[in-house]
Formats: sequence, structure tokens, C-alpha cells
Amino acid sequence: MAEPDPGGSTGNWERQIIEKLARAALDEQRRARHWGIFFKTLTFIYLFLLMFAALGWLGGREVTIPGDHTALVELSGVIAADTSANADVISQGLQDAFGDKGTKGVILRINSPGGSPVQAATINSEIGRLRAKHPDIPIYAVVEDICASGGYYVAVAADRIYVDKASIVGSIGVLMDGFGFTGTMEKLGIERRLLTAGENKGFLDPFSPLDPAQREYAKRMLGEIHQQFVEVVRKGRGKRLKEAPDVFSGLVWTGQKSIDMGLADALGSVDFVAREVIKAEKIVDFTPRENLVERFAKRFGASLGEALLRAAGPLSPVR
Repeated sequence: MAEPDPGGSTGNWERQIIEKLARAALDEQRRARHWGIFFKTLTFIYLFLLMFAALGWLGGREVTIPGDHTALVELSGVIAADTSANADVISQGLQDAFGDKGTKGVILRINSPGGSPVQAATINSEIGRLRAKHPDIPIYAVVEDICASGGYYVAVAADRIYVDKASIVGSIGVLMDGFGFTGTMEKLGIERRLLTAGENKGFLDPFSPLDPAQREYAKRMLGEIHQQFVEVVRKGRGKRLKEAPDVFSGLVWTGQKSIDMGLADALGSVDFVAREVIKAEKIVDFTPRENLVERFAKRFGASLGEALLRAAGPLSPVR
């Protein structure tokens, strides 16, 4: 009987399989090592960029600007704590503008439909503080497309308000809006189960019928905030304001009409005010801007937060 040949086809086949498995394992280790190096490199780059940003080596503006100039700060978009038009950002820009030795006047360029009354009031107060601290430096508000509600709340703190004839100005009012879903829920057979400790903890809950007492309370609260707004406008505009019956009704007017009503002072653009009013044609922008590192850090942080929330599963916070 013939003996099996250990070096024959069967042995070769087994060796080939073993070699392929070994090569596949080595390739997998190489790929894992390469990806590990890649992600480590990204992490080091991210940390170095953060360090450079903290040291002010990226995205910074020169501390001093030679020569006389008009300082510009932009307030653009909705005024809210989570936007670029928040009180911290605008106040920082104004402080830098007033604090620069070459500043002959400050222009606050406004293009905003309004937003948070708290944020707007904070900016208004900061303008008043800076005007008192730097009495020789005037500040002018220049309106572009719109200066309404909270935007106008800020504008009235300036020495003068300049507009375009087609600008939209005003909306001196306060609102609280929302939706009611009770009818839709009844049609769908959905029952609202709201448990509270405190009879008004579910204040104006959109999934519950509107409580008349809560409605009246909300209207009184809005009235108080509206009166604060009215007082700020009267203080800022003084005798220039012509108090027509509907001036504080929440209506808006064109720039030309706002001048007639005393809500604004004159027609004028940023260039015009810098050249003809402040007499310093050179304009330097002091608006704080997010640099690339800051934007990346925010997005990275938001993505990381979302990932952690998904990993933690659904939460039911007590409010």
C-alpha cells in the first residue's frame, strides 16, 4: 500500500491557506496601525490649534491700529444668547472700539429683526456705560435693512440713528407666541398626562387647554416688559420723539417715515457717517469674529455631546 506524500498537493494547499491567513492578519494589523496614527495625528493637530488660539496666535486682530479712524461694530441677525449677536460679543466689540486710541467715533451697524429683550437691554446698558466713560467719542447707529424690536432697543442708546429711506424701523412691542394642539390630540385619540407640583408649573402648556388666569398673567407680564421698552425709547430719543398714538403699538415704518416720527435722525450709510459726520473716513471693523479653530471646536464639541447623549440613551429631565 502506498504511503501518503507529506509534500504533495494536500500539504501545499494547507500551507497556502495558512500563508493567506497570516498575510490577512498582518494586513489588518497594518490598517489598524495606520488608522491609529491618523487619529492620533488629528488629535495632536486639534490640541495644538486650541493652544495657538488660546495664546492669540490665530484669528486675532492687531491690538493697536495706527492713525485716526472710525470704529465699526456689526450687530446682525437675531439677538439671542446662542447667536453671534449676543450681548457678550457685541459688548466686547464696543469695548475694543471705544478703547482704541485712534478711534474718533463708533458706528454700530444694525441689521436685526430683534430677539431677546434681556440681551438687547444688556447691550443698551453697555453703550450707556461706554458713552459715560468716553464722553469725547460719539456712537452712531446705522440701520441697514431692518432695525426692529430688540434691534431698535439697542439703537436708541446711540447718540444718533441713521437709516436708509427704505429701512424697516420700529416694532416697539413684546410678544410671546406658541401653538395649541388640544384639538389635534382629541382627533388622534391622544391623552395628555401632565403631572406638576405647583398649580402653575404647566404654565401655557401647548398640549393643555389654555387657562384664562394664566393667559391674563402672561399678558400682564408682557405689558411690564413692553413698558420697560417704552421707557428706554423715551429716554434714548428724548424730545426728538413724536409720540403718535401708534408709535408704541408694535408697528414698523420705513426709514423715511421713522425720521418724520423722531424714531431716527437722518438718512445715511456707514461710509457717509464715517466721512461726513465723524470726519474719519478710514473704517476699522472691531466686530469679534470666530476664527477657524473656534468654529471647529464648537462643532467638535456639539458632535461629541450628541454622541454622548446617544450613548446614554433617552433622558427624562425634571423641569
